[in-house]
Amino acid sequence: MRPHQWVKNGFVLVPVFFAGKIGLVINDYHLIVAVISFCAAASGVYIFNDICDLESNKLHEVKRNRPLATGAVSLKNAVTLMAVLVAISIGLSFLVGLTFVYVITGYFVLNVVYSLYLKHFSLVDISIIGIGFILRVLAGGIAAQVPISKWLILMTFLLACCLALGKRLDDLILDVEKHELGLSLEGYTLPFIDTCLVVLGGATIVCYIMYSVSDDVVARLHSDHIYLTSIFVIIGILRFLQIAIVEQKSGSPTLILLKDPMIQIMIGLWFVAFLVILYAS
Repeated sequence: MRPHQWVKNGFVLVPVFFAGKIGLVINDYHLIVAVISFCAAASGVYIFNDICDLESNKLHEVKRNRPLATGAVSLKNAVTLMAVLVAISIGLSFLVGLTFVYVITGYFVLNVVYSLYLKHFSLVDISIIGIGFILRVLAGGIAAQVPISKWLILMTFLLACCLALGKRLDDLILDVEKHELGLSLEGYTLPFIDTCLVVLGGATIVCYIMYSVSDDVVARLHSDHIYLTSIFVIIGILRFLQIAIVEQKSGSPTLILLKDPMIQIMIGLWFVAFLVILYAS
């Protein structure tokens, strides 16, 4: 179920934070239900993906330690758990609203097609991951009924693709060492991924700056100082690029978030700065 990956579903709360209505997290149960629904959905998807990749995972340096690959969990039990999680996710989504049901259903369909087919195509694979994060943001906007900036959509997609490429880089390094490139990695090389990471990281920074100074955001948030938080975004992204390209330890982006002190500090400072500028001004 990979509960450590549930942190990604925090993107559901991003729209209310950027809209200056963080109080809705406490006052509106729809948001909490939306997050739980996505957590159940994501875990169901992870199990489905592990079922599809069962044989290849047994040969992978890291993935061979997953419960299905080791035999700690039977295929039958995995399928049962996956069905329960999908049922919980869909059931909860009806509490949020019909539009949210469409989004969560789209998330399921997208990931099933990804696991069965699309993940084997370079660039398409990371694009699907990016769209999955966009669906989380859209779901949060729908649940809270708040507007979503076009810059926020672009930032989410670019950042998600950047993180996904970091994971591909780690997989590629492992496979290159063993001289056994899988089908999903055939379209990537180390220099190509390094270049893409720099391009996507730079584009993400530009989008954030454009968001922070855009007229509609300044008017909606009643502050023209949001751009100051760009400092922490820039340093945080540069640190991720340093981990991926220099240290070549990108691995799971979620684990980097949970373990790297510098990135944690940058996120913390960004969060505090945003709160001060947004809610104390």
